[in-house]
Amino acid sequence: MGDHTSRPQPPYYAVIFSSQRTDSDQGYVRMANKMVELASQQNGFLGVESARDDQLGITISYWNSLEAIKNWKEHAAHQVAQQKGKTEWYKSYTIRVCKVERQQFFNS
Repeated sequence: MGDHTSRPQPPYYAVIFSSQRTDSDQGYVRMANKMVELASQQNGFLGVESARDDQLGITISYWNSLEAIKNWKEHAAHQVAQQKGKTEWYKSYTIRVCKVERQQFFNS
C-alpha cells in the first residue's frame, strides 16, 4: 500500500495502528480500502503502509501535522469505520502517534 522510501523529509507524524482481528469479515476489506482511499484525499496525508498476518495487523499512516491527524480521526466516515471496528472487526487494537524526527533508507 505504500512505498516505504517515499516519505518527505522529517519532521512529520506517524499514526501506528496495531490490531488483532475477530473472525468476522463482514465488509472489513471493503471498508479498509475505502478508508485508505478517503484518508489519501485528506489535507496533510503523506502516505500509508500496512501489513497483516494471521495474528497481528499493523497500519502506519503518515501526516504532516497533529491537526491533520485530529481532522482524520474526527472525519464522519472514519468515525463509522472506527465504531464498526470496535463492535465487529477487532478483538483489540492500539494506536500510537509519533513524531518522526529522522529517517534513513537502505536499498540493495
